[in-house]
Amino acid sequence: MNAEELIGRYAAGERDFIGADLRNICLMDTFLTDINLRSANLEDSLLMRNFLINANLTGANLKKVNLSDSILRTVLEQRRSASRAKNSLRF
Repeated sequence: MNAEELIGRYAAGERDFIGADLRNICLMDTFLTDINLRSANLEDSLLMRNFLINANLTGANLKKVNLSDSILRTVLEQRRSASRAKNSLRF
């Protein structure tokens, strides 16, 4: 899949790109909220200056991925933050 197809499908409402082959994709300056890239192959990709908010990257191949100047907030980070906040309220 190339960047144009990914953006088109995302714009049409698709969020699940589980196991997608996104090797060598060049995707810059995009906002991808709630995207599911679980087990996706992103090897050798340029993902610069992106906003990946609530992204699921579990098991994704991120070998040689350039995420320069991107803002990345994953599902797991948000769960950990919520758990920490919940635990701190117990005292």
